[in-house]
Amino acid sequence: MSHLTTALDSSHGKKNFVCGKELLDNYLHTQAKQDVKRKLSACFIMGEGKTVKGFYTLSSTTIQGDLLPQEFIKRLSPSYKDLPATLLGRLAIDSRYHGQGLGELLLIDALKRSYDTSVTSIGSMAVIVDPIDEDAVRFYKKYGFILLPDSGKMFIPMDTVAKLF
Repeated sequence: MSHLTTALDSSHGKKNFVCGKELLDNYLHTQAKQDVKRKLSACFIMGEGKTVKGFYTLSSTTIQGDLLPQEFIKRLSPSYKDLPATLLGRLAIDSRYHGQGLGELLLIDALKRSYDTSVTSIGSMAVIVDPIDEDAVRFYKKYGFILLPDSGKMFIPMDTVAKLF
């Protein structure tokens, strides 16, 4: 499966993107390019020509082992207090394209990219998300993400992601 996205560059019409979540709109309009330049995250765009239909960001993160459910902790060495993971920091679809399944396609693209990197370049035992609201929680739950108690974050083990591909 090839990726449906390309890395953010100056050819993308970021200013016209409106997903209905001000925090995500503002991020793409004003901060994404700087974050990429500073190597804080990678931003991937789904679109045609200058039109941005959706985007997501990925970066490295760690997750405290004691936040994970016991079934995952028991398989890991106790010497690891913080475990390597991939942060799917933001994912949004332009409101003109809502209801077309593009969110699912972007999520699959992000998971595939995260998995490929975990196999070939940088160890990562899970993909972590920090849902912006209850709509996002429901979206990620639908795809198998597990809520991490007391953190508001969710994760999906890379072993589960591997089975998708």
